[in-house]
Amino acid sequence: MSILKFFSKSPSPSNLESSNSSSKFSKIDLDDLSPDPSERKPISSYNPNQRDEIRRYYLVKGPHQPKGLDRPWTDFGGKMRRFSEEWYESEYGNWLEYSKKEDKVYCLYCYLFKESRQNDAYAIDGLRCWNKKEKLQKDVGERNSFHDIARKKVDALLNQAQSIHAAFERQTDKEKKDYRLRLTTSIKLVRALLNGGLSFRGHDESKNSIYKGHYLELLKLLGEINEEIGKVILDNAPKNCQMTAPSIQKEICSCFAEEVLKKIFEELGDEVFSILVDESRDVSNKEQMVVVLRYVDKLGNVKERFVGLVHVMETTSLSLKSGIDRLFARYNLSLDRVRGQGYDGASNMSGEFNGLKALILKENSSAYFVHCFAHQLQLVVVGLATKHHEIFKFFGEVSNLINVVSASCKRIDVGREKQRENLQLNPEVETGRGKNQELSLARPGDTRWSSHEKTLHRLIILFPVVIEVLEYIETSASDDAHKSQADGLEIYMKSFTFVFYLHMMKEILGITNKLCEALQKKDQDIVNACQLIRSTKAQLLDYRLEGFDSLLKDVTTFCDKYEIEVVKMEDEYVDPKNRRKKTNITNRHHYVVNNFNTVLDMQIQEYERRFNEVTTNLLMLMNCLSPCNSFSAFNKQNLLDLAGMYPYDFNIDEKDKLKYELGHYIYNMKDDTRFANLNGVGDLTKWMVETRKHIDYPLVYRLMKLSLVLPVATASVERSFSSMKHVKTDLRNRMGDGYMNDSCICFVERDLFQQVSVEDVMQRFQKMKSRRQQL
Repeated sequence: MSILKFFSKSPSPSNLESSNSSSKFSKIDLDDLSPDPSERKPISSYNPNQRDEIRRYYLVKGPHQPKGLDRPWTDFGGKMRRFSEEWYESEYGNWLEYSKKEDKVYCLYCYLFKESRQNDAYAIDGLRCWNKKEKLQKDVGERNSFHDIARKKVDALLNQAQSIHAAFERQTDKEKKDYRLRLTTSIKLVRALLNGGLSFRGHDESKNSIYKGHYLELLKLLGEINEEIGKVILDNAPKNCQMTAPSIQKEICSCFAEEVLKKIFEELGDEVFSILVDESRDVSNKEQMVVVLRYVDKLGNVKERFVGLVHVMETTSLSLKSGIDRLFARYNLSLDRVRGQGYDGASNMSGEFNGLKALILKENSSAYFVHCFAHQLQLVVVGLATKHHEIFKFFGEVSNLINVVSASCKRIDVGREKQRENLQLNPEVETGRGKNQELSLARPGDTRWSSHEKTLHRLIILFPVVIEVLEYIETSASDDAHKSQADGLEIYMKSFTFVFYLHMMKEILGITNKLCEALQKKDQDIVNACQLIRSTKAQLLDYRLEGFDSLLKDVTTFCDKYEIEVVKMEDEYVDPKNRRKKTNITNRHHYVVNNFNTVLDMQIQEYERRFNEVTTNLLMLMNCLSPCNSFSAFNKQNLLDLAGMYPYDFNIDEKDKLKYELGHYIYNMKDDTRFANLNGVGDLTKWMVETRKHIDYPLVYRLMKLSLVLPVATASVERSFSSMKHVKTDLRNRMGDGYMNDSCICFVERDLFQQVSVEDVMQRFQKMKSRRQQL
């Protein structure tokens, strides 16, 4: 027996178990750590090897300081007190945290470096001292108090130069300079790839691979172009600090996303906002929920910003609400600041009793819901197509026509060739760069707004080309079924009925398409949107009364051009289903009453049914803010009633002051010629800020912001889904949720992404964890 074995102490079962538990620990997802101080696990419950990483995460993120909360009152000796957000700006702001759940304050420093003998008042139990702010000084204590020691440990943890890695890895000035250049190159390269939504890694990144992926190949190219960079990257860099690992790439990507979000929340400030939410599947069949915030910035501009993707296991309202709560807690946001909700019409979203709308309204009665106007407009078109038999048949035949003409590459090439020949034979066509571009039939979709109008417009332009393609199919198709189908479609297209419906629906959808384009603008306000809806209905009504003769003229001209038999309006109408039976009506009666008037009446009625929000009390009151026609819609009592619908934004004293402020406001506005020709509330707020009148009339300006915050359409959400499909493709279907979220934030908000400085990303990257190399 050796002397070492003789003196060694065999471990007890308890010590052995403790040793195994400390050496083997599961990886922690930092995003899953609770931001609420009342819900956090004690820092001592984590493995010692993970504690510094957790501490650094909380310190970089900052103390949990939610703003805009409806904080409860507490009785202190007969006086009602509550927590004040002004404490965040005091000398305690670096470590003070507030929990809405427990209505208590906590100390972040004491929680992160709590010792077993330390009092748990601030670290675990929290404190409610709204009547005596000086009690916070008790936690700070004197020199070398528990709080002071924790503060010093915080400074030491964030000071990379004092870390153990830095002590072992003493760097020369040249090594620091090389590291900075290497890191700067990697950050700029990541920025370029994120800006284009491109992939980082390759299928094979081994040494002998022909193409190692965008990141490594572009990094190599930069080294070849710039000799100084080439000396500090890849094989010329230290083996343990080449900055090419996938984890490093994702950390830099995360830093960019955090900096973009930081700019968004700085732009938002303490203002109220609305949320726009929808869910969709990605290419991995994961349900992803998109959250967009709508708010008014400090310059009076309406902004809609994408703030994140949340992976939800199911699409129930409770699951979506839980995802929003997690996202809000992570970014110190609160549902108390929400003043509007914008969703589609799905029951899990807009259900009256158990939908996401209802769940949020239970917590905040001022979070008014607006059904996406653009979605309702699409439902108007789809509803008309399903209710009128002839229109339903017409769109069905158009869909079949597109399927037949575009069924093969050969047929598409024939259409292109016929289109080119027709352009060459037409003497009226102007030639030149950018003119006469190649056109194709656009396939309509129930979820693609304004797609039907584009389809009909292309069909009118390409009518002779489509006829020639159908004739080609009739003569060259090998299958008799295809020949018969093409023959039937050609007969239907050469009928007066088809041409009539084609031009009629083109005109109707053309009127509504202008509204559709306007609703999808990010800065569109609810008041102007309601005016556009009313003007669209008025145009449809005018077209119903006076539009048939001009429509008939266009149809007749089209038929004469392409040798289609024109129906005489004075002849008796013959029912194609029963030609022997007399109808006792003329063709004019059939096309005017049974079709033209009926279709337009259905369209107008569908508008009335779908856009019932336009007539709600809230929007009628907001209309009084409109500056159009020299503020003709202004009504003081209505605006006072509007303020009464926002009890969290106007207290009793402010409502009384608003009455007098409105009188001065309207007199000033009508007297100032700069406000004479404004188009909406959005233009009004911009001019209010530019002329600094928002300072003179703060309560009126607050009403304007509340009306602008109310959502109009979820077009920004749909655009975010399109970006998600661009970022996460079939070839990148294994992207993690965090990596995809960071990439989408940078890709969607590219205007803010371009403003992020390399130095800010570099400093955030260094603080994420202990690094071997220092700047």
